[in-house]
Amino acid sequence: MGDWWQRNIMEPGKLPLLLALGAFVLTFVITRVVTRLIRAGKGPFGNVQAGGVHIHHVVPGIVLTVIGGFCAVAGGRYGFGSAVAAVVFGVGAGLVLDEFALILHLDDVYWTEAGRKSVEVVVVTAALVGLVLAGFTPFGVDGLSPDERQDRANVIATVAGNFFFALLALAKGKGRLAIFGVIVPVVALVGAVRLARPGSPWARRFYGSRPRARAKSRLRAYHHDRRWARPSRAVQDWIGGRPDPVPGRR
Repeated sequence: MGDWWQRNIMEPGKLPLLLALGAFVLTFVITRVVTRLIRAGKGPFGNVQAGGVHIHHVVPGIVLTVIGGFCAVAGGRYGFGSAVAAVVFGVGAGLVLDEFALILHLDDVYWTEAGRKSVEVVVVTAALVGLVLAGFTPFGVDGLSPDERQDRANVIATVAGNFFFALLALAKGKGRLAIFGVIVPVVALVGAVRLARPGSPWARRFYGSRPRARAKSRLRAYHHDRRWARPSRAVQDWIGGRPDPVPGRR
C-alpha cells in the first residue's frame, strides 16, 4: 500500500488533487445534511441573513474557491501550502456547485425540480476528478506508449480524434457521454455512433427528411428515459433530498 501511495499519489504530485476531491465531496455531504435539517426545522442550524438578505452558501464558496485557486497556482503541486490551498479550493467548489442550479437559473430553486441539476453536476464533477486521479488524462493521451508520446503526430491525432468523437456525442444530445468521453475516449465513441436524441442539433439537421429515423430516435429515447428516469431520480433524492411538490400537482 505504501509503494502504491508513493508511486501513484506522491510522486506524480496528486496529493493536492486528492485532498481537493475529498474536501469537495465532504463539503457537499455536510452542506446537504445541514440544509436538510434547516428544511425540517431540526437542530441548531438556520439560514444566514445580513440586513434582511439571505446569504446563500455559494457566496462564501466563491470566496474560498478564488482564494484556494490562486494559492494553489502560486504554491505548485508539492508542500504544505499546496495541500492547504487544495483543501480550501475543494471546500469552496463544494459550496458553489451545491448551488449550481441557483447560478444557472438566477433564482432560488434549491428545493425544486430544477435544483436537481446541482446534485447531477456535483456527481459528474466528483466522478471526472476521480478518473483523473486514477490516472486518466483528457482525450486519451494516457493510452499512448512513451514512444508514441514523443511522436507529436500521434499525440495530435489522438487528441483531435477523441475531441471529434466528444463533439459528435454532444451534437447528438448525449451530454454526459460527451463529458466523460473527454476522459475516457471509448465512452465518447459510443455516444457518437448511436442514434441522436430527439431535438438535438444532429437530429434537427439530419433527421428532418427521414421520418423513420425520427420515429426510431423518439422511440429509443422514450424507452431509455422510462428505464432510467425513476432510478436516477431515486438516487438524486437520496443524495440531495426530495424536491418540494409543485403546487396543484398530485
